[in-house]
Amino acid sequence: MTALKSGGFSKIVPTLIMAAGYGISFYFMLLALKTIPMGVTYAIWAGVGIILIAVVGFLRYQEVPDLAATIGMSLIVLGIIIIRIFSSTAAH
Repeated sequence: MTALKSGGFSKIVPTLIMAAGYGISFYFMLLALKTIPMGVTYAIWAGVGIILIAVVGFLRYQEVPDLAATIGMSLIVLGIIIIRIFSSTAAH
């Protein structure tokens, strides 16, 4: 596998795509903060981000998570499900 090189923000198109992605992400997180407490919002946002990055790594770079990583990410998903179903602080 070839090592990934970021280029240190020297390439304008990937930098603009990254900046737009962060802007969109934070916009939607701010919308969620209108109805869900900050701690729960950030936990869900971070968990979803971890899963999406793992999926991109798998699809784009053929990075297959080992058993421990798969179990850990499954626990993150389970945690998000538990928060959404059972937490009285999360909006339903």
